[in-house]
Amino acid sequence: MLKISQLHKSYPIGDSSLHVLKGIDLNVESGEMVAIMGSSGSGKSTLLNIIGILDEADSGEYTLDGVEIKNLNEKKAAIYRNKFLGFIFQSFNLINYKNALENVALPLYYQGLKRKERQEKAKFHLKKVGLLDWAHHLPSELSGGQKQRVAIARALAAEPKLLLADEPTGALDMGTSYEIMEFLQQLNDEGKTILIVTHEEDIAKMCKRIVRLRDGVIMEDKKVKQVRAGQNV
Repeated sequence: MLKISQLHKSYPIGDSSLHVLKGIDLNVESGEMVAIMGSSGSGKSTLLNIIGILDEADSGEYTLDGVEIKNLNEKKAAIYRNKFLGFIFQSFNLINYKNALENVALPLYYQGLKRKERQEKAKFHLKKVGLLDWAHHLPSELSGGQKQRVAIARALAAEPKLLLADEPTGALDMGTSYEIMEFLQQLNDEGKTILIVTHEEDIAKMCKRIVRLRDGVIMEDKKVKQVRAGQNV
């Protein structure tokens, strides 16, 4: 599914540069649920941006679902993001003046689907996250947990190969966080490949594998006995 080899990334700072990623090797198989952990400055956000085709490495190899991700112009990068990836963010990133249905349907617009098909697919995924009755509500009328469920439905709408979740529970209380993780675990049980960046140990333990970064290097990469979120809801 995802193969990264000897990935390096630096950013210029004045006359020098900051070496953020220092030879990352990472393989993620289809159907895995992996947590990426690390303190601020460890490189986890940079790694997620490269995996998400939002940034490009200086050197190394990155293959996603058998396709080499390299030297892409912005148009091609956008096509690949829409084809391969679904994004879930800490701040939800919903469009405030669009209702839940319109937010979920948005990626399908960029895939060129007709309006009726977009709406049908969006309704299907809102139903999947338990929010079909809230389809015509604006984000301001939704709770934090509901907003994240809409964001998950939007991420799923384009049927991505890989779900990338950046601190998906960071803006939620503990109970709501566990409800969201329970739903992500259910998606993984159905075969969806999920990569979660988190700084919360309890959230990481709800994945099946934990990768720990420090100073741009993977310090630990191990499978763990998954804690089921439903036990805590």
